[in-house]
Amino acid sequence: MAWSQEEERILLRIERHLVDEDPKLAARLESFDKRVRRHEEGRRRRERRRERPSRRPRRSTVVLMTSWLLIATLIATLLILVLRHEAAALPL
Repeated sequence: MAWSQEEERILLRIERHLVDEDPKLAARLESFDKRVRRHEEGRRRRERRRERPSRRPRRSTVVLMTSWLLIATLIATLLILVLRHEAAALPL
């Protein structure tokens, strides 16, 4: 149900008085309102994401796979270095 013009004017007057009397409270309420809006937008985005499946992997999946690939490469490199060093040190 929409507010009438008179009700909107009364609410604006109350808001102005509140801001004048306690600016800290007004700033806190405004900050809270922004956080609630961001939370609602995030919730809506998540719901939309569930409705249409994405073909791209999530960012966390890409980071995890890249990390595992890097770890496997480092281990393979270390093994090659150790085995070559030991092979060179063995007397024939």
